[in-house]
Amino acid sequence: MSVIPADPAVAAFVSAVNGGNRDAFFAVLAPDATMSDDGSERDLAGWVDKEIFSADGRMDIETATDEGRALTATFTNATYGTMRTRWAFTVADGRITRFETGQA
Repeated sequence: MSVIPADPAVAAFVSAVNGGNRDAFFAVLAPDATMSDDGSERDLAGWVDKEIFSADGRMDIETATDEGRALTATFTNATYGTMRTRWAFTVADGRITRFETGQA
């Protein structure tokens, strides 16, 4: 069973990913949100479409720390299969302004 992050914005992010709900995903992000993958800055919209929404991405949260803003998860998608990943979120005014992910 997946851990539910304590931070409501991060929990909504995970729920949107696992539900394949692109609209809900972008609703929880600040308009100018940014992200990185394995330490490299990425185009957020392009990355999430490729890695999550067009590839049936799913997150199974193993641990949540830093008040639910730092996660370790098993991430699975149709492109790369299953991998252990880390996620760190910056949240302001109830919306995610930045997330960083990469292999754990």
